[in-house]
Amino acid sequence: MSRSPFPWPAPGRGVAALAVVAALAGCAAVDPAAAPAQLFFDDFSYATPADMPAAGWQLRDGTGHPGLPGGRFSADAIALVDDPQQPGNRVLRMTARTDGSGPGTVQAQLCHQRKYLRGTYAARIRFSDAPRSGAAGDPVIESFYAVAPLAHAFDPDFSELDWEYLPNGGWGSDKTRLYGVSWQTVQIDPWESHNSAHEEFGSFDGWHVLLMQVTKGEVREFVDGRQVALHEGRNVPVSPMTISFNLWFAVGGLLPAGGAPRVYDEDVDWVFHARDRVLSPAEVDAQVRALRAGHTSRTDTVPAPNPPLQQRCDI
Repeated sequence: MSRSPFPWPAPGRGVAALAVVAALAGCAAVDPAAAPAQLFFDDFSYATPADMPAAGWQLRDGTGHPGLPGGRFSADAIALVDDPQQPGNRVLRMTARTDGSGPGTVQAQLCHQRKYLRGTYAARIRFSDAPRSGAAGDPVIESFYAVAPLAHAFDPDFSELDWEYLPNGGWGSDKTRLYGVSWQTVQIDPWESHNSAHEEFGSFDGWHVLLMQVTKGEVREFVDGRQVALHEGRNVPVSPMTISFNLWFAVGGLLPAGGAPRVYDEDVDWVFHARDRVLSPAEVDAQVRALRAGHTSRTDTVPAPNPPLQQRCDI
């Protein structure tokens, strides 16, 4: 979403390898029979981003919501880079830059097929407090989320789950914070939102694992294995969603236009979804380790709806 969650203005060898997890980093053993039958996992080990669409990813290219009017999203803002902390590992890197003007702003966004609803979502992400180059202070939004399209204002079938990190504040507050938001519905203009939102204040610079457990009646949110929020009632997804990431600049509060561009990065190590299974953070960690131990860089056994739903990255 391009506005605050609050109503102020402005098939793989890795599954078979689950039994070996006990030897890895002190994790408890996982029974292979307990592995989710319908699983999506990707650790972004592609040779180039051009290989990603064949695996169901859409790399956004063009203008539109969210972000600065006149700004654009570019597939070239998405790269795959070597991980300096883990030799042999690669990470997805999104890069956004702005000179404070719309035409001088490039943002990054990607989404996977629209087929995810209940179950466990998780991703390992590196947030950045400071720009890679240029002056600090622009209201940059660093996110991991799942979303279904908003067909019209207050669409009852709209669904969205957000993790959004605001290192420089934004949306009426200068506080550094991480949002966890579960949406019921929204009207874009004039802005009116209906959701449950949780804020974790302080810096989240560096690597973190963000996790969401979604059932018919509730959403539980975890940061680095610690439950931080429980959302219930109408603020629970009702429609299949895409799994998405984006890096963009909020409208309002930008540094003055001109000067050297301010460049921000957000990295993603892996993303995980177990359909219709509520897994603890420890269980997700064990399964990711087992998949990697089995040299499974990607698996996707989550079925698409029939007929398939339109995959959109412009939300």
